[in-house]
Amino acid sequence: MDGELFPRERTVIAPGAVHVPDWLGPDRQRELLADCRDWARPPAGLRTVRIPGGGVMSARQVCLGLHWYPYGYARTAVDGDGAPVKPMPPELAALGPAAVAAAYGRPPEPGTAYDIALVNFYGADSRMGMHRDADEDSTAPVVSLSLGDTCVFRFGNTLSRGRPYRDVELRSGDLFVFGESSRLAYHGVPKVLPGTAPQGLGLTGRLNITLRVGGLG
Repeated sequence: MDGELFPRERTVIAPGAVHVPDWLGPDRQRELLADCRDWARPPAGLRTVRIPGGGVMSARQVCLGLHWYPYGYARTAVDGDGAPVKPMPPELAALGPAAVAAAYGRPPEPGTAYDIALVNFYGADSRMGMHRDADEDSTAPVVSLSLGDTCVFRFGNTLSRGRPYRDVELRSGDLFVFGESSRLAYHGVPKVLPGTAPQGLGLTGRLNITLRVGGLG
């Protein structure tokens, strides 16, 4: 946000969990938004995710590299149109190590290759319950990029969905990385703040791009 009294600064939210404000500049945000719109088109495009037991995620999702479904990965959109998942774009994969270096001040372990991206679209009323990213065989840090409307991101502990947790405001262009002892921490999005996206971006709602290392062979 322009004209703030105090600039937002890099903040360690928990051991291994780091918030880097304004990591993506306006031009890069617009480029990623255009890419997301391409990725969201069929086949294997944006879909509604149904949870075992009958629940439905209010945020819609498209996957790259491997297709996530509750609770595993596949090479086709097994809970969508069944089409082969779109490949992980090299330029998107390259953001993973760069993001880790920006958050931690050092690159990830040699050989770390970000090969999965989950793109979630949040409307004004969308939420994401507390959950862990635990379907990967790699312990490499998770990289989260925000575009569009601001959200309240709730980052918790590794033992339960309840307290202690900390709420962080993630705005368009912000980076959040969590790994090390926080890699399996519960986290979620209790609220999206409609109408807070940058005017020049051209997006109503919020996009979250999550980069992961599958380690799944």
